[in-house]
Amino acid sequence: MDYKKSKAPINTVTRNIMDLCQETGNIYESVAIIAKRANQISVEIKQDLSKKLQEFASYNDSLEEVFENREQIEISRYYEKLPKPTLLATQEFIEGNVFWRERDTTKDQ
Repeated sequence: MDYKKSKAPINTVTRNIMDLCQETGNIYESVAIIAKRANQISVEIKQDLSKKLQEFASYNDSLEEVFENREQIEISRYYEKLPKPTLLATQEFIEGNVFWRERDTTKDQ
């Protein structure tokens, strides 16, 4: 997923709590769903970044290589400018792009 093309804001946004609880009817449940999705997004972004930086891994330490890795710096800057996972997850939740299931608490006896 290309997170740069997301409509999520880069900065913190004040939101109406009632908008978040319209889908579930419970603000705490909505926040729990958004938090779990934010954790998933965070892991996904971290894996992408690690995979891209793995190409530049060097096993010998030399001062010359530190200054020559401009591409590595560009990749790091790209990921720093992305919206935070919580903002991405909140935007996905508001747009209705998050799927969740309610746990069945009733047990057959």
